[in-house]
Amino acid sequence: MRPLPRIEDVMTREVVSVTPETDLLRAMRLLLYHFISGMPVVDAQGRLVGMLSQKDCLRAALHAGYHAGQGGLVGDAMRAPVECLTPDLDILSAAERILSGPYRRFPVMEGSRIAGILSRSDLLRALAAAREASG
Repeated sequence: MRPLPRIEDVMTREVVSVTPETDLLRAMRLLLYHFISGMPVVDAQGRLVGMLSQKDCLRAALHAGYHAGQGGLVGDAMRAPVECLTPDLDILSAAERILSGPYRRFPVMEGSRIAGILSRSDLLRALAAAREASG
């Protein structure tokens, strides 16, 4: 029997991120342009400080609509602290983590550096490929 793929084998390595000071409308446009449901929020040194999801953006837009305000900044809408995964975790353990919580994507951390993002889609592709390979 083959060993299970690890997160580092299936994660998305090109990470789209924003800072807490990014205009929320700009962040929304990035999510839409890249067809992603969320992205890491990093400080000036590149350290992970939060996550911003489409749901966070919708909540902020709804709030702004009720109060006739502007969208604000990413730092006002992001969620923190962030639950992260490590690149050496196998894909079944990662699937269990995703199923047991509300998040659709997780930053994958190597020390203090973001190595990638693992999404539900990444996991589904990996599980389908593993199933095909096993016959």
